Amino acid sequence: MAKARLLIISALVLIVYALTSGATQYIVGDNSGWDISTDLDTWAKDKKFIVGDVLLFQYSSSHSVSEVTKENYKGCNTANILQSSSNGNTSFVLSSPGDRYFICGNKLHCYGGMKLHANVENNQGTGSPVEAPKAQPGTALPPRTSKSKNPDVTSSAILNRVTIDYTFISFFGFLVLLFGVK
Repeated sequence: MAKARLLIISALVLIVYALTSGATQYIVGDNSGWDISTDLDTWAKDKKFIVGDVLLFQYSSSHSVSEVTKENYKGCNTANILQSSSNGNTSFVLSSPGDRYFICGNKLHCYGGMKLHANVENNQGTGSPVEAPKAQPGTALPPRTSKSKNPDVTSSAILNRVTIDYTFISFFGFLVLLFGVK
């Protein structure tokens, strides 16, 4: 009986850990994707990229995605790239803290705003939560702006929360439950 109770508590701890940890997979541009019509600056504005997160670029055959240096990002220089892909479904793991820069391989698209700057932060906690800013009486929210013709969707950080280790931990917990009780 004590062993079964310990097993159940362990499984619950593993499930809670799996639900609260792991990386987030961001679909760049949400439903609009990596496209000239997507307002990528607005999309990235409220995102907090953490080491281990994944940027998933989904795009048509008229586009590509290239990781470049800061200088190449500013000038939309497509000649000297760090890595590139044109398969329509490209993932970049944000494996270290610092700034990452992505542009479309079509220079004119890059000049049109099809580029993304991601500031990647360490995944270590800050110690204490920060209080949310207080609303000022009599103020209104600014009007929404978007180049996209697609309807407003909830942020990909919410819709596409992916815990990379969730499947592994769940499977491990299942095996412990299945074979650990005697």
